[in-house]
Amino acid sequence: MDKQPWIILSAGDNVAVATASIAPGSTVAGIQARQKIDPGHKIALTDIPLGAAVVKYGQAIGRTTAEVKAGDHVHSHNLHFENDRLAATANSAPEEATAEDKARSFMGYRRADGRAATRNYIGIIASVNCSTTVCRAIADEANRTILPHYEGIDGFVPIVHDQGCGMSSTGDGMNVLHRTLAGYTRHVNFGGVLMIGLGCEVNQLTLYGQSGAGASKRHFNIQDAGGSRRAVERAMGVLREIAADVGREKRVPIPVGEIIIGLQCGGSDGFSGITANPALGVAADLLAAAGGTAILSETSEIYGAEHLLRNRAVSDEVARKLDEKIAWWEDYVALHGASLDNNPSPGNKRGGLTTILEKSLGAVAKGGRSPLTAVYGYAERVTAPGLVFMDTPGYDPVSATGQVAGGANMIAFTTGRGSCFGCRPAPSLKLSSNSALYASMEEDMDIDCGTIATGDATISGKGREIFDLIIDTASGKKTKSEIFGYGDNEFVPWHLGATL
Repeated sequence: MDKQPWIILSAGDNVAVATASIAPGSTVAGIQARQKIDPGHKIALTDIPLGAAVVKYGQAIGRTTAEVKAGDHVHSHNLHFENDRLAATANSAPEEATAEDKARSFMGYRRADGRAATRNYIGIIASVNCSTTVCRAIADEANRTILPHYEGIDGFVPIVHDQGCGMSSTGDGMNVLHRTLAGYTRHVNFGGVLMIGLGCEVNQLTLYGQSGAGASKRHFNIQDAGGSRRAVERAMGVLREIAADVGREKRVPIPVGEIIIGLQCGGSDGFSGITANPALGVAADLLAAAGGTAILSETSEIYGAEHLLRNRAVSDEVARKLDEKIAWWEDYVALHGASLDNNPSPGNKRGGLTTILEKSLGAVAKGGRSPLTAVYGYAERVTAPGLVFMDTPGYDPVSATGQVAGGANMIAFTTGRGSCFGCRPAPSLKLSSNSALYASMEEDMDIDCGTIATGDATISGKGREIFDLIIDTASGKKTKSEIFGYGDNEFVPWHLGATL
């Protein structure tokens, strides 16, 4: 296979991306590099005048702030954000799924309401920050004393946060918190749930409904239990009852179309949009073709590429909803004196990404090429099959929390810089965009997508490898994040509204 140390992503591009370090004077696509080009960074293929568009993925990623010569390094010193969009090209076909792909199944848990689970946890959910410490103590004690008696239970998971009081009982903040917690209380990967309140908080337990004795969903307040220690003791009795029921669950064959996967990226680099993201997009296409659901999110990180998604919407209504989300974000960041181009982090820029337009064009590749079937608000329950979009911030824990609250029973997370992440109760796969990262953090990464950049793998082939691992993971294979123990601290609901 071709081992050239650069890649040109589209015939209309005026920059190439280095896949390995390029020394000054080296020949790249018939031109000489004028400076050193680090992996993931861009090199000009032609002279680009001052103020002209820099084109990557066949789309404008910004305009030059100085005259650029062929062979120059193109980055923050000579390229800046400008709100350009090039016309969306005709939609290319999704990855073709075979009859065998569509007929595949995984070994999961079939819940009483008919939904399919990939894990069998019991959740200890805090209604308010005041019950966080007690919830952790309950989970620790249950994992120590109850879990050893039930091989069929994956663990007791504390779902804790810093909200629930000091906030209005109405409005966006409370609505989002309630929707998020309600999504976790009914999450299919929780065979049972115990919700713990303090008793005097704004976010009262009564907002989450009543559960009868012996049910797998229970709740009580610390104040009613007689204090913290007594609350832990009371919880042990309740959890033993729940565990006796949940521990009987067995894995059974379930069609792959019942997997709902949240698509995430964090710590992106110049390779993310070339390797890991489009490979994950292939897996998303295969899952969608089989009747499953892939949730694309991070609204602030599709900005600049939203027109490509709009072009794939199945209806004008779906396109309109996406436009409304983008408009809300433009107003939201302006209200706080910021710009959506503030999004690329220092790590993103060290990895070769320059503007939000460039980052977004690579980020949307996670969604593959399937039609966009629905648009959801943060933590809303996802019911449509195929590729859907959920409005979330770009901050990974907040975004993934919304996806899981919406029903994702798995997460797939690409990274180029080495983001570490878990999202219990949903198992989280980590996909490295470059092989150097995989080699240095192999204990955290499940798949090396960097072999696409070296020419040792294709996007389609790697995407099918990811699809296979999704099915294996849904069937119980532990991810690297699960093995290490990630997932107890990554529940971060979107915090909107005033703190009172």
